[in-house]
Amino acid sequence: MLLADIGNSRVHIYNGDEVVHLSHKEAIEKYGNQEIKYITVKHQLKEQLESLEKWENISELIQLDGQYSTMGIDRKALCLSHKTGIFVSAGSAITVDVVEEGIYLGGFLLLGLKAYIEAYASISPALKTELNAQISLEALPKTTQDAISFGIIASIKILIEKYQVDKQLYISGGDGKFLSQFFTNAIFDETLIFQGIKNAIKKDITNV
Repeated sequence: MLLADIGNSRVHIYNGDEVVHLSHKEAIEKYGNQEIKYITVKHQLKEQLESLEKWENISELIQLDGQYSTMGIDRKALCLSHKTGIFVSAGSAITVDVVEEGIYLGGFLLLGLKAYIEAYASISPALKTELNAQISLEALPKTTQDAISFGIIASIKILIEKYQVDKQLYISGGDGKFLSQFFTNAIFDETLIFQGIKNAIKKDITNV
């Protein structure tokens, strides 16, 4: 069974072994005639997706106890991957959500790493730089690039750890693997959303 998470800029397709990342056009051209169950936040593609006879929108199955009305479908799916944990999706934005025994306790959103860098550049040309992927949090920085990189990573790390307590930290998303290296108790897994989707499907079948 193919599963798809359709985001604002990319389509992520899971075949049970690996996740393939494609543009909307590429995904439809390559998989348009294959059976796919999908969730989507890209409402502008609604008519085009509905025209694909073998594609089934299962977004309504993604329900999380304690969720709020405007909570993103991808965040809910991520939180359904495990009964208890703190779930981080590091993409265009960084979402952080806490779940305990299947109940959503709340969460918060941060800028994505790229957006943080762009925000600094908007303050002053002197702050225009790239993230130092090798930044150490063990010593105070002495360059502008390191000072910005340190400020971004350290602030994200401290805030997540404040709400992690003794829960397992699960990280997904395009920048997830990079971010996970700054935590001692983190599991990076790009299939987490799809695990949540499968759990929702299983629950629906059980309730029928």
